[in-house]
Order: sequence, then structure tokens, then C-alpha cells
Amino acid sequence: MNANQDAYYVYIALNGAGIAYTGIAKDVTARLAQHNANTGARFTKGRGPWRIAHTEGPLSHGEALRREMEIKKDRRLKAAIKVSSSTPNP
Repeated sequence: MNANQDAYYVYIALNGAGIAYTGIAKDVTARLAQHNANTGARFTKGRGPWRIAHTEGPLSHGEALRREMEIKKDRRLKAAIKVSSSTPNP
């Protein structure tokens, strides 16, 4: 992987209703802003506000795509992330 130029991150965003969205981005903060401005993915439009519950990376583009698919298929992981992100930190 070449420096930060090729660094991708896999993220899971949650909204107030507990709906999870999994995606990849080079800049997760900017991507979250797009989701919250209703200019991101079609799935997230009108369902915000969104917050980042989990990130992984940096990864190559291919690694990030593979990991995104793994997460989308793993309901247990998404459920665990929802629970851990809703539990307040002491």
C-alpha cells in the first residue's frame, strides 16, 4: 500500500433508530458529513443523523472492499457494534 494516498477505511455508521450502514472511504469524517447532508449513499438519505460507531484501517482498496462485504454478511458483528456503541463509557 502506498502511503496515505491509497489508504481506505471501513466504517459502520449508526443512526438514532439503531440502523447500521457499512461503507468504505478515504476520509471517514468527510463521508459522514455527506451522509448527514443527505448527499451520501441513497440508503442513508433522510435517515440521519448518522454517527460513526466503528472504523477499521488503513487498508488497500481491495482489502477494504473485502472487509466491507464480510461485515455486511456478519449480523453478529453488527449487533455487537450496535450494543457497544450505545453503552456509555464510564
